[in-house]
Amino acid sequence: MTLPDLRNPDQLALFLDFDGTLVAIAERPDDVRLDPKTRDALADLNGVLAGALAIVTGREIEVIDRFLAPLRLSIAGVHGLMRRDARGKTYTSPFDAGLPAAIERAVSPLLQKYPGLLVERKFGAVALHYRDHPELEQVSLDALENAICDLRETEIKRGKMVVEVKAIGGNKGAAVADFLEEEPFAGRRAVFAGDDVTDEDAFVLVNARDGISIKVGPGATNATYRSSGTAEFLDWLRRLPSQLAR
Repeated sequence: MTLPDLRNPDQLALFLDFDGTLVAIAERPDDVRLDPKTRDALADLNGVLAGALAIVTGREIEVIDRFLAPLRLSIAGVHGLMRRDARGKTYTSPFDAGLPAAIERAVSPLLQKYPGLLVERKFGAVALHYRDHPELEQVSLDALENAICDLRETEIKRGKMVVEVKAIGGNKGAAVADFLEEEPFAGRRAVFAGDDVTDEDAFVLVNARDGISIKVGPGATNATYRSSGTAEFLDWLRRLPSQLAR
């Protein structure tokens, strides 16, 4: 599968994952760096697409804003638990306010035993990163599965060297669907690019709507196109504004 040759920007809506797609995966979430060339390409694309560009990510909206600053885009965060539309209005899924703290209490024995594990606290979610200790994958998964036994309305999300417990409320596919109901995304053909298993919901949604789905990197996927990795995808993305503007 090769990357698509896109035309007719007034008919396209572009949705992009962040980690592993716009930035290379780092040992720690805070260590990733967004290349200024990528930020410039995103700004150009946002203009060419008349604002029909959104980031769809597992991170919180405010975290993505810091990486993109001064650029401000439409964003769906925490796998769809929060979303900011093109007008700047923010939507959040309701959940028990005590949920993140309850998850942290449940996994605290594991963190005491394995201090090398990294906890990432998010809106309505807690992620456990084991990139420094890949041998702890099953231990981490078992710990979070046990943690949610007594927690209502929660779900587990698997990712690259991370397992996360979040409040039930949407996914990346549902977030893309919500954007496509609104201006300036409405009536356009969706293009979604992502690298992880959490992006598969969006691939399925986009495929069902005759859109274009792009898997970044290796792994089984429902996507119809693939790039070999982040570097190849970013090279394609940075050339996209001039291609669309022809």
